Amino acid sequence: MSKKSRSNNSAGGAVYGLGFIGAAIYFISVATSFWMGVLGFLKAIVWPAFLVYEAFKFFAK
Repeated sequence: MSKKSRSNNSAGGAVYGLGFIGAAIYFISVATSFWMGVLGFLKAIVWPAFLVYEAFKFFAK
């Protein structure tokens, strides 16, 4: 495999990583109990799915 055919995905990983940290801080800070904090952490892992879902709802109007 030549070096020309490889792509660099570090920018996407950085955006996801920063988004994960921000989402984790938000969801955990609004949690009312320990288990809601755990659920918030799990939500932070899949935050892009929430973003796309809300965007589709917004644009469907």
